[in-house]
Amino acid sequence: MNQPFSTIYTDSSDALAVRHRVLRNTYWLLALSMVPTVLGAWIGVQMNFSFLSGSPMLGFIAFMAIAFGFFYVIEKTKNSAAGVAVLLGFTFFMGLMLSRMIAQILHFSNGASLIMTAFGGTGLVFATMASIATTSKRDFSGLSSWLFAGVVVIMLAAIANIFLQMPVLQIVISAIAVAIFSAYILFDVQRIINGGETNYITATLAIYLDLYNVFVNLLALLGIFGGERD
Repeated sequence: MNQPFSTIYTDSSDALAVRHRVLRNTYWLLALSMVPTVLGAWIGVQMNFSFLSGSPMLGFIAFMAIAFGFFYVIEKTKNSAAGVAVLLGFTFFMGLMLSRMIAQILHFSNGASLIMTAFGGTGLVFATMASIATTSKRDFSGLSSWLFAGVVVIMLAAIANIFLQMPVLQIVISAIAVAIFSAYILFDVQRIINGGETNYITATLAIYLDLYNVFVNLLALLGIFGGERD
């Protein structure tokens, strides 16, 4: 070795500082992204927003097309301030998409309580998984292929259930989705810590989607098992 120890130490310190900065910026932007999400959901509930509810399959295809359009633009603008604006626009759109489910849950007499429970549960999942990712010495990168396969299975099952309308299948899908996207939080946070993700906008998008899916599926389960009608 002919590289001075001081140089190695400096390079390591710089890399660590970059990772901490990306993680800190990701958490700040993640917190900010909740504002347009809540706003979008509130507006959607007030306007009785419905996204092609008469044709669930067509609605699903349109939703995926819009979502991937946002992903493309976010990827193209991730190194500029415009990327933040596009990301926040996407979270507003996701809030709108969430509004129909929120409205359905609010029809229960304990609907507001269920929503807060799902929100608190999602926060607890995030805190737990982020803590494990930060403190654990184990490398969770090997989960990538398994988690992706799980998401594909969930999507296929969800598409099938559009036609089958089986409550039991919906419960299974939601339960598996909570587990998979909780694990994705662990995976995505550790990627930042290990230097695998250096762009905080991209990192925020990944973790936001994890949290969104945990929340939606927790809320679905709570509505099925805990919803009380007047």
